[in-house]
Amino acid sequence: MITRTADRLAWFNAAAPAEAGRQLVACCAVDEWAERLVAGRPYRDLDALRAAADAALADLDWPAVLRALAAHPRIGERAHGADPEARWSRQEQAAAAATSPDPATRAALAAGNHAYEERFGHVFLICATGRSAEEVLAALRARLGNDEETERAVVRAELGRITALRLARVVGA
Repeated sequence: MITRTADRLAWFNAAAPAEAGRQLVACCAVDEWAERLVAGRPYRDLDALRAAADAALADLDWPAVLRALAAHPRIGERAHGADPEARWSRQEQAAAAATSPDPATRAALAAGNHAYEERFGHVFLICATGRSAEEVLAALRARLGNDEETERAVVRAELGRITALRLARVVGA
């Protein structure tokens, strides 16, 4: 029996390059990353696709990472739109949003976002899936103490986690 993931992966492997690229850009908003993955098709399974995605992310220069970050809303802010990226962002932040009806926590996240952006010059990125607002806030506060090099490594790792989750959605896992 063929699984939904196998069906979706077969679709992805056979899709026109422009369509496959659109799906990938919703996972990570960097055209050259998506083009590299499209060029690497076919993938035998989700693990192979994720490995290729990780390798492509690792090869991105910092300006490309910044382009990817620009597509993410601030943590605690609702992504607008009906496109896959906005829907996925809302799902990824759902647990943190649901666990934080507390106005003080929301205010602390907003203040932390501002301090982070002032310090590092880009949006605070964290894979929020399954994390409470308090956990996200604690991570944000801890990361404010990072030096630039350390924080860039953390950002790349978080971008990789988010991208891996979104790739699984593309292929139906």
